[in-house]
Amino acid sequence: MTEDLSVLSRSASAPDCTLRYGPEPDQVADVRTGVRGAQLPLIVLIHGGFWKPAYDRSHAQPMAQALAADGWSVLTLEYRRIPGQPDAMLQDIVGAIRELPGTIDNHNGQLLLVGHSAGGHLVLWAAANAVSDALCGVLALAPVADLELAQRLNLGDGAVLRFLGVAAADRADVDPMRLAAPTIAVTVLHGELDEVVPLAVAQSYCAACPNTRLALLDCAGHFALIDPLNGAWKELLRELERLSRD
Repeated sequence: MTEDLSVLSRSASAPDCTLRYGPEPDQVADVRTGVRGAQLPLIVLIHGGFWKPAYDRSHAQPMAQALAADGWSVLTLEYRRIPGQPDAMLQDIVGAIRELPGTIDNHNGQLLLVGHSAGGHLVLWAAANAVSDALCGVLALAPVADLELAQRLNLGDGAVLRFLGVAAADRADVDPMRLAAPTIAVTVLHGELDEVVPLAVAQSYCAACPNTRLALLDCAGHFALIDPLNGAWKELLRELERLSRD
């Protein structure tokens, strides 16, 4: 299957505002307000890109814009992506989730974490560590949910080793597979034709965390899940509504 990469370079409108949660250039987050926001959890959106410095939140802007158009308020995080220094990234994720939602209006006080690919890894990690009492659900889109398996499969041409600086087995504290299963509702949405993060990675995580809901899309690849112009988008919206009611 040839992946459609057009969403990665598609333009989007400017966010309503950008907030800062630290002094570093990447310690920022964009806010978009949806008309149903006050009745819904705030979506905290974490982009992917195999934790690489080259990939930032710009490729998640079409997704964030479409979620806001559907009525959700959305907080799109940026975070430090320093090869071999995963703790800086994780500190940013925790800091942003704890600090920023309380400064934003137009949500019901709960948080839904949504992350794609490496961002899917980060939302599963955050949920396993219960980084906020306001968390009510997680939607992990094609997540790199099992770091040891991802390393064995050489995903992203060695992305796991570059991210961690050591073998995945040496950083069990960063691997959602090696942590306690989240106590909140978790859905993993994965395309069966995904060649970037194979379905086997999601299946491995869901086998270890049997309360996780695995939702499969039979004709979808890796980037279809974040593309509002793809047919998979309707399934993503359905899963978000489901999690907001759980």
